[in-house]
Amino acid sequence: MLAKPHRITRGADYRATVRRGARFTGANTVAYVRLNRDSDVVRFGFIVSKSVGNAVVRNRVRRRLKAAAYEVLPRFQSTASAGPGIDIVIRALPASAQVRWATLHEEVSGAADRFLRRHTTSSRETRRSVTTEGNVRP
Repeated sequence: MLAKPHRITRGADYRATVRRGARFTGANTVAYVRLNRDSDVVRFGFIVSKSVGNAVVRNRVRRRLKAAAYEVLPRFQSTASAGPGIDIVIRALPASAQVRWATLHEEVSGAADRFLRRHTTSSRETRRSVTTEGNVRP
């Protein structure tokens, strides 16, 4: 179970993460991840709509996603401890109702790995870009 500080509770935070976050799609989930400069913790949110199934199925999918997020949390915490917090919103697609927990865990873990690889190896501040004229911009 995720502790209270590791949960997104406000609708505005969900919207900001979905609108401005990096999107990582899988066969059964879509993960939105963004750096949150207002916080220094890693927070998770889950969106499981009625298209996934009835209340029993939706709650089972949500519990599975929470368990996967709990296992992925330490990877994010080591990154967030050095800088801003991270907000992650995981949207369950209708196919997520029929898959095993291991599959959901792989998708959440894969999204975490892709985000961390993108934000720890190549920072925009340290990377130099080339303009169309061939000049190097600092």
